Amino acid sequence: MVTTLSPDRLAELQDEDADFVLVDTRPEESYESWHVTDALHFPFGPEEELDGRLEEFRDLVGDPDRVITICAKGLSSGNLATQLSSATDEFEVNAVDGGMKGWSGVYDRVDVDVADDLTVVQLQRRAKGCLSYLVGCAETGDAIVVDPTADTDEFTAAAAERGLTIVGVVDTHVHADHVSGGRELADELDVPYYLGDRAAERGVEFEYTSLDRNEVLEVGNREVKAVPAPGHTSEMIAPLVDAHALLTADTLHVDSTGRTELEFSDDEGEQGARMLYETLHRTILAEPESVVVLPGHVTVTNDGRFEHGRPGEPITTTVGEARTGIDVLDFDEEAFVDRLADAGEEPANFEAIIDLNRGATTEPPEERTELELGPNNCSA
Repeated sequence: MVTTLSPDRLAELQDEDADFVLVDTRPEESYESWHVTDALHFPFGPEEELDGRLEEFRDLVGDPDRVITICAKGLSSGNLATQLSSATDEFEVNAVDGGMKGWSGVYDRVDVDVADDLTVVQLQRRAKGCLSYLVGCAETGDAIVVDPTADTDEFTAAAAERGLTIVGVVDTHVHADHVSGGRELADELDVPYYLGDRAAERGVEFEYTSLDRNEVLEVGNREVKAVPAPGHTSEMIAPLVDAHALLTADTLHVDSTGRTELEFSDDEGEQGARMLYETLHRTILAEPESVVVLPGHVTVTNDGRFEHGRPGEPITTTVGEARTGIDVLDFDEEAFVDRLADAGEEPANFEAIIDLNRGATTEPPEERTELELGPNNCSA
């Protein structure tokens, strides 16, 4: 019988540089668009027989001590692993439990050193590059969560590990690449759920507490200001924590800006791009150079690598480093608008995800991961 491997254990093996070969059995299109780092491709169906393909498999993997198989949900990879175990004892064989669907739920909880008495935890969703935050006052133990994903237990666990009590949940905008867990987490904890004061204009259809322009939210002895930051979306806010850290969501990433045509599709994002240009130059870059930028995403390449940094390490920059290190911030407005007009492939199922996050539609929990599969594609 084949032993399955949890997605979290696969991540640990990656981090340990363990000796194994990972084999992805999904169809070529799925593999090419998004796969785990260093995975080799051996397409194999859930009912396919290995007969006649063992030599082909040996040629692909070489002479490993261990082979780990992965697919979309664990069906075809489990089939291949079972048949390999029956056909040969040359190597240990494991299958990843839940496949890429399970891999999509792997998180790293990373402490970010910002200032004394301020606790910031960056929760990195390894497969998607989503970056969420737990921001807490070390003196009082109060904390808020910003931009949580639907895996709400990750945030309660992070708070418990650090002795913090979550007193509020903030979504910076209506997300397009992943299902928000904001409302669900706030309901679970019976705490306020916050959105920016322009959220109603996006057609948000559920109850929330509005954060007015530059309104200050007290979190213990820390202050979080709702800085308006339209561009990626019209209702975007960038929470500023004690003038030490700015949670820029999809306004500014560590090496790029957010895209603008997902909401502003009628003019290919031009209106949003002009908003974003003004936000960047009049708001974000007007902050002191030492302010830490905490982005909402890091780009994950098709082969599963972070384009900046690596999982388990803080993904941050500063206002000063962004100003000098991100090329599009040197563009004039017209050149900036032209660059953002070609933002590349859109996030998968983004319209359905937006509708779900606005409350315009509902989906059973088991459908969330299906909607989110694939890279986030929120950078321009």
